[in-house]
This record gives sequence, structure tokens and C-alpha cells, in this order.
Amino acid sequence: MGRPVSRGQHPPGGDGGRDPIHRHSIVVGRRALDENGHVNNVQYVQWMQDAAVEHSDRTGCTRLTREAGAMWVARSHTIEYLRPAFEDERITVLTWVSNWRKVRSLRRYRFVREVDGSLLARGETDWVYVDATTGRPMNIPDEVAGVFVLVPPEREP
Repeated sequence: MGRPVSRGQHPPGGDGGRDPIHRHSIVVGRRALDENGHVNNVQYVQWMQDAAVEHSDRTGCTRLTREAGAMWVARSHTIEYLRPAFEDERITVLTWVSNWRKVRSLRRYRFVREVDGSLLARGETDWVYVDATTGRPMNIPDEVAGVFVLVPPEREP
């Protein structure tokens, strides 16, 4: 499968019918809460991973990565907490791939409370594509990069 866009670019004329923003729904459970009664900050990192894996699975990236003998590892996470979330609230995690570099990819996230549309948090993960046997970084193949439509900053939700 060829790449529809150059690395770091949004395709001219649209995204070929694919929505580049993945939506992952969550209902906050009691186990996600901290001693203050709102979602624990560590829980957001887990939700980021869950949303990224689901998006990767749905696009075929997970399968292609395994076939290439590779895996993705997190280099860094950044999260900015804006409002608390509480038990039984429904949250949508929006995630998308923002850019590609030789061996790295930046994925961004937004956490939105469904009932009122409040932005609860935003974050990003810098992922590194590595050889599954050696753990050394390797170039991201065009077939892997091609399953995502990049979302440049000016088109982020």
C-alpha cells in the first residue's frame, strides 16, 4: 500500500474519505479515581495508550508493524490537565497522528467530557519505531506511515 501523503504533510484535496481523528469512548469507573474523588492523573496515560492501540489496530498499523518485525515504544508523554473528571462521566478521547519523522511519530490527544463538551486534558506521545528483536530504532516503512492521514496543527480539533 502506498502512502497517500508525504511525511509531515496533509494530503492535498482531503483525506481520501478517512477520518484522521480517532474517537475512543470511556465511562469513568471507580478504580480510575484518586483520593480526591476525581480521575487520577496516571489514568490519562493509560487512556492515551488504549486509544492509540485501538486506532493502530483499526487502521492496520499494528498488523503491518508486526509483519515488519517492529514495535512502537513511547519516548515521552506530555499531558496538560485542564478540568477534573468524575466517576460515571462519559469521556471521548480524540487522537490523531500529527507528524512522522525518520523513526518517530507524534500522536496527540484531547479528552472531552461528553455531556458538556468541556476539554478536560490534552496530551501527546512521541513514539519511536523499533526493531522488535534488537530494540534499536528503525525507519518507519511507507506502508506503515500510509495507513494514517496526518493532522497538521491548524486542523487539530
